[in-house]
Amino acid sequence: MKIERVTAGMSIKRSVDAGTEDQQRTVRAIIEDVKENGDRALFDYTEKFDGAKLYSLKVTQEEINEAYEALDDEMIKVIREAADNIAAFHAKQKRETWLYTNEDGSILGQKMTPLDSAGVYVPGGTAAYPSSVLMNVMPAKIAGVERIVMVSPPGNDGRLPAGVLVAADIAGVKDIFKVGGAQAVAALAYGTESIKAVDKITGPGNIFVALAKREVFGDVDIDMIAGPSEIAVLADDTASAKEVAADMLSQAEHDRRASAVLVTTSQELAQAVARKIEDQLMSLPRSEIARASIDDYGAIYVAGSMKEAVQTINELAPEHLEIITENALELVKDIKHAGAIFVGRYSSEPVGDYFAGPNHVLPTNGTARFAGPLSVDDFMKKSSIIMYSKQAFDKHGKKIAAFARLEGLEAHARAIEARND
Repeated sequence: MKIERVTAGMSIKRSVDAGTEDQQRTVRAIIEDVKENGDRALFDYTEKFDGAKLYSLKVTQEEINEAYEALDDEMIKVIREAADNIAAFHAKQKRETWLYTNEDGSILGQKMTPLDSAGVYVPGGTAAYPSSVLMNVMPAKIAGVERIVMVSPPGNDGRLPAGVLVAADIAGVKDIFKVGGAQAVAALAYGTESIKAVDKITGPGNIFVALAKREVFGDVDIDMIAGPSEIAVLADDTASAKEVAADMLSQAEHDRRASAVLVTTSQELAQAVARKIEDQLMSLPRSEIARASIDDYGAIYVAGSMKEAVQTINELAPEHLEIITENALELVKDIKHAGAIFVGRYSSEPVGDYFAGPNHVLPTNGTARFAGPLSVDDFMKKSSIIMYSKQAFDKHGKKIAAFARLEGLEAHARAIEARND
C-alpha cells in the first residue's frame, strides 16, 4: 500500500455509486411491475435473478426447523447471546412519552408511538448475514413495532441460509419471505397478495436495492442509502501492525468498493502495516475482493501529531473508527464524526459487527457528519402534545393573532380571535 503524508483538505477515496441510467430505469420498471402484478412479478424475478423457481414465497415452519437442525448447537447459543446483547443495549435507547404543566395551567409534551410495521431487507449473494437480521429486527422489537416482515433472496435451491432463518426466529420474526432485489423493496413498499405493505424499510443491499429504496422513499420511510463498508484506524506506535492489518482487511473483504484506512503518527507502524497486509492477503479466502478494495480504496496516512491525526479522522467521518493508541479512551472526546468508535486493542471492529450490542447499521460515505447508527428511535414517531389553558390563551392570544397577520394569514388570526367572542 502507498504511504502518504497527511495534508490539509485531504479526503478519503470512496466509492459513491448513484447507479447508471440503465440501472435506474430497470429499478423503476421492476417497481411498476410489482405494483401491477404482485406475487406473479416476484416469482418471475426470483426465477430470473436468483435462479429459483418458487411456488410459495413465505418461509415455512418446516424450513425453520430444518435450519436449526443444520446449525451446531453452540452456534445457536452464540446467536441467542448476541441477540440478548443487542436487545439489552437498545433497551437503554427507548424514550417514553412525557408531559409537563406550566404555571398558567397549559400542558405540553411529546408522545412516543412505535411504527405499526417495518420491513427488514437481509442481503444474500456472496455471504449470509444473520447479524444483519439481529441488528435490524431487535431495535424494532424494542420500539414495540407489532408487525415485522423480513425479505431475503433465496439461493438457486429456493432456500435461505440456515443462520439467517435461525437468527430471524430467535429475533421473533413471524413473516419471512424468499425474495430479494428491487422487487422485494417494491413488495414491502406497496404490498402484494402475500406481502402486506409496511411503513418503513431498513437493511443493506446491492445497488438495485439501494436505488429501489431511494425510489420508494416518501411512500414509505427508509433507514439510509448505505454505501460500501468503511474502516479507519487511528493508531500510534503502541499498536500491533499485525492486528491493525487484520482489522483493515476485515472490512476490505466485504466488498471490492470497501474502504480501509490507517491514520497514524508512526512512520514505522505505517510501513509495518503495509507489509502485514500483503502477508495476510496471501492466505485470505476472499483475497480477490480484499485485494481490489485495498488497491482501489485503501490508504495509509502518516500525521505529524496526534492532534493532526484526530483532525484527519474528523474530516474523513468514517463508518467505523478504531482507536488503538496509548490512553485511547481519552481521545474519544475529540472525535466528532464517526458512526461507531471502537476503543483499545481488544475492541476489534467485528466485536461490534456481531456481539457487543451497539448497532452495526451505520452511516457511510461521510454521512457520519450528520447521521448515526440505526436505533430504537428509527422505529418510533414523535407527536407533540399541546393543551392550552384559558389563562394561557387569554395571555398570549393577541400575540399569536399578530404573528399570523405578520405572515399574511388572516384566517389563522381569526381562528384565535373567534374564541374571544
